[in-house]
Amino acid sequence: MHTLFFLCGFVAVAFVLVITIYLVISGIPAIREVGLVDFLFGTTWASTNQTNPQYGILPFILTSIYGTAGAIVIGVPVGFMTAVFLAKVAPPKVAAAIRPAVDLLAGIPSVVYGMVGMVILLPGIRELFHLPAGDTLLAAIIVLAVMILPSIISVSETALRAVPREYEEASLALGATEIETYFRVTAPAAKSGIAAAVVLGVGRAIGEAMAIMMVAGNAPNMPNLLGSVRFLTTAVASEMSYAADGSLQKMALFSIGLVLFVFIMMINVLLNVVLKHEKE
Repeated sequence: MHTLFFLCGFVAVAFVLVITIYLVISGIPAIREVGLVDFLFGTTWASTNQTNPQYGILPFILTSIYGTAGAIVIGVPVGFMTAVFLAKVAPPKVAAAIRPAVDLLAGIPSVVYGMVGMVILLPGIRELFHLPAGDTLLAAIIVLAVMILPSIISVSETALRAVPREYEEASLALGATEIETYFRVTAPAAKSGIAAAVVLGVGRAIGEAMAIMMVAGNAPNMPNLLGSVRFLTTAVASEMSYAADGSLQKMALFSIGLVLFVFIMMINVLLNVVLKHEKE
């Protein structure tokens, strides 16, 4: 059994190492040829231009940051409040009816979210803001906020339920109300689990491609809340199918994947450092 457990853990670590090494090997050549500064801070992406191709991904980076941040600002409070409601406030019958709906949200394919966004969300944004088209960064943020809810709700609820009941009983005995106890005792005690839920939500938001491609317009513009934009993931997904093998365009797409990978790793490391510092 020790050998079996070791092999399972080794396989998980090996996958991460293989992905990391492959992205580094495939992504570094394009960054060397284009130039690190021009690649990361260039504002023009014209990979199909035959005379003067340009590979600046700053619009993609900023769009991914703004889109993920907007989804977190909307999704985390809603998901956390829902988790508190399911774990501590809701009657058992109500909670039993809501949990399957939350689980169903997690099982819906991303393309379905994109289709619903195209049919319902985009016309509403177009009419509300009097735009020629509704495929905007705002639409992408709303879709991402809905998509990250299941992860945040499920993990946060589990963390809240794992807090010992004695903590809450002690708070109530000191005169605190139930709501005060939930937010000032239970939630801080479940902080690590809630942070893990946020990390999962960030990973889902950053890594989503298909639904975003359907509602964001997929145009390589600088981020604008009411304008068409392109994320890092959609930049790779939209051009990988026709990029020629060995071309600078395809190598640049691998470089975008490397940047996205580093971006996610930085967020995870930052959250872990913050949590460790607060714990100490």
